[in-house]
Amino acid sequence: MSAAIPIVAAAAPRQPTFDFVTTKKDEIVGWARKFSIFPYPFVTACCGMEFMSVSSTLYDTDRFGAALPRFTPRQSDLLMVVGTITHKQAPVLQRVYEQMCEPKWVMAFGACATSGGFYENYAVVQGIDKVVPVDIYVPGCPPRPETVIDAIMQLQDRIARDHHVIVKCEF
Repeated sequence: MSAAIPIVAAAAPRQPTFDFVTTKKDEIVGWARKFSIFPYPFVTACCGMEFMSVSSTLYDTDRFGAALPRFTPRQSDLLMVVGTITHKQAPVLQRVYEQMCEPKWVMAFGACATSGGFYENYAVVQGIDKVVPVDIYVPGCPPRPETVIDAIMQLQDRIARDHHVIVKCEF
């Protein structure tokens, strides 16, 4: 009896592969900015409790790249105005906005920030868009955390679609 001779197939010589990715500068910068949002919470009223719940582990804004709030305007790019803004606070809000580096976005968080809420008097600003330009509005009194997360995702889509210019921050 003859022993079975194993047949070994000769491996074809490997061809060098040249894997590469092509994209536009706007797309790659948009993708990077989309997942690196650093919010500055300007919390003034009762919506602050809902902001805290959005920042908790249950809703985990870290998966959207917006977890670490910065408490200095020069290190943040998303100004979250949470709560009622009075006419005395409006110059402070405007100064915080002016100190932020480009690109910067503003979120009006809750009914009081978007439209003055149920405070229809001389002391309350009837919508912060009279003080600073607003990019996204989050309705509700107070808004649900799911609504805030949806607004962050809409803002991320907007950031990814924008034309991106690299700008230096001037102080």
